[in-house]
Amino acid sequence: MDKIGVVGCGLMGAGIAEVCARAGAQVVAVESSPEAAAAGRARITKSLERAESRGRIDSAADVLARISVVEDLEALRDRDLVIEAIVEDEATKVALFKELDAIVESPEAILASNTSSIPIMKLAVVTSRPGQVLGIHFFNPVPVLSLVELVPSLLTNEKTTLRARSFVEGQLGKHAILSQDRAGFVVNALLIPFVLSAIRMLESGFATAEDIDEGLVRGAAHPQGPLALADLIGLDTTKAVAESLYEEFKEPLYAPPPLLARMVDAGLLGRKTGRGFYTYE
Repeated sequence: MDKIGVVGCGLMGAGIAEVCARAGAQVVAVESSPEAAAAGRARITKSLERAESRGRIDSAADVLARISVVEDLEALRDRDLVIEAIVEDEATKVALFKELDAIVESPEAILASNTSSIPIMKLAVVTSRPGQVLGIHFFNPVPVLSLVELVPSLLTNEKTTLRARSFVEGQLGKHAILSQDRAGFVVNALLIPFVLSAIRMLESGFATAEDIDEGLVRGAAHPQGPLALADLIGLDTTKAVAESLYEEFKEPLYAPPPLLARMVDAGLLGRKTGRGFYTYE
């Protein structure tokens, strides 16, 4: 699959566009406005220049030449694979998949979602090609982390799953794991309750954010603590995944704590806004 489309050029979409272009694909990324497109292009450029300075790629300019950031979904008409990486909102994603189904011309083209938690079936059934819809879930930062979750729905055909695995492992050089189409998939179904437990511990006054995180880093050899990780993921995304998990399983451990909800309401979303459980420059 040489012609790749990415919808959304935020942190995740920019990272996906970058790794696809680094693997030699021609990439079209679509954003919602000229400002968002410019910001997405700048994000990709900064990441590639950093990779070049560290000797991870030969030429940032060569990779950038394979990436177009535009504002029109029609530019995805000839794509072999389109990966959606927009806001973690079910209604918005459903509406987008209806549009993509009408735009992308090839009957063999795959429509994929980078959703963290929304059931793939809900996206597949609004298209005329549910057999070619699946989840391809990358992890942040995309150029660094090697894992990708492949999430076929009950309607995804085997050929689509095999093609997606070949793309992820053969073209991108990442490691794919398969998950059933359940909210949270493998990683977030395990990770989010852990992060929520840390937020509840902080909320109750049991320990400070610093001590909670230091406890897991120094006592359990985690690379970073759960509250710092939530800031990296984005507190809005953390809350959205928790809500999706709770809606599906109705388990109390998945319910977002009030502190998390208040912080999202206040716009304290973590690293991307400069303040979450910690403050960032």
